Amino acid sequence: MDLLTTFLISISLAMDAFAVSITFGINIKFLKLRDSFKIAVYFGSFQAFMPIIGWLFGYGLQKYISQIDHWIAFFLLSFVGLKMIYESIKKEENEKKISSVDRKILFYLSVATSIDALAIGVSLSFLNTILTPALIIGIVTFSLSFVGVHIGNRFGHFGEKKYEIIGGLILIFIGIKILYEHIH
Repeated sequence: MDLLTTFLISISLAMDAFAVSITFGINIKFLKLRDSFKIAVYFGSFQAFMPIIGWLFGYGLQKYISQIDHWIAFFLLSFVGLKMIYESIKKEENEKKISSVDRKILFYLSVATSIDALAIGVSLSFLNTILTPALIIGIVTFSLSFVGVHIGNRFGHFGEKKYEIIGGLILIFIGIKILYEHIH
């Protein structure tokens, strides 16, 4: 997998964490650097770790499904992309606000925003790659989450849903690209 594709996947996967980070930023009255760092570490770590778990699972199945692996990658990427788009559209405007940077809440939100990365890890197992993508996914998510907290603290919800829709579209495009490369 080339670096551009890996980077685009990373950005797409980071959109949920970015949106949640913006929400954290909106709800933190006196934002401290350690708050944004803590949020970014949680989201970045989970986004880097979950693809590895998915890769291990998919790698074990690879010899059984190698003839259709490109179709599986296409469907997984498309499913995750469509799910991201759907969830961003159906979100309510008055979602429950989180008023503190609680580790338990961060843990749950980190797991919830990184489930998509687990599915991507399964797709990556068919391409026989994981360490570089997992590292890039973690770094990109860390960076966007850190910035997202500060954007939320300054500007509020402006454009939050649009970022998730763009991320979903990118994943669908990458799925189509993988399918096209294996068919031709």
